[in-house]
Amino acid sequence: MSVNTVTSETSPKMELVVEDLRRKLANVRTGRATVGFLDPVVVDYYGTPTPLNQMASVAVPEPQLITVQPWDISQLAAVEKAITAANLGVNPSNDGKIIRLPIPPLNEERRKQLAKQVHEIAEDHRVAIRNVRHASNDALKKMLKDKEISEDDERFGLDEVQKLTNNFVAKIDELAKTKEQEIMSV
Repeated sequence: MSVNTVTSETSPKMELVVEDLRRKLANVRTGRATVGFLDPVVVDYYGTPTPLNQMASVAVPEPQLITVQPWDISQLAAVEKAITAANLGVNPSNDGKIIRLPIPPLNEERRKQLAKQVHEIAEDHRVAIRNVRHASNDALKKMLKDKEISEDDERFGLDEVQKLTNNFVAKIDELAKTKEQEIMSV
């Protein structure tokens, strides 16, 4: 194994952390209706936990409304129950064919709670990036100890890993800042 191997394996791991952050931030409410808002909803479909988007058509006909139309109408009650159980802060109503989810506008207190939630999610992902850095640094130190690389190579590798860490932490900070502005400005 070489220094380049360690640094080239570090970047994709950190990229996965940033992708996970993007997914988690997409699920944080901004006061606008989005299809991704219902991603955490899992329906008990004939005894099998099934993601809502795999068994129903989800649409956003207007900015403050989400509609859900199960492909199997007999599952309407189960879908409604799953949405309520997901505790998303919305009250579903159904007319026998379709479920409507009005998205209430956010008040100032709720905006601050959501901004705090974004900070917590971002911090968890910063820690994950640091854990990847730590694992890469340990690999480099082990290679030095086993005399596979020189001290200069180790120092170079540690510097490269730190540059990657700084770069990915900056991406996380930027995503969190953008999401927070989105929440506070709606």
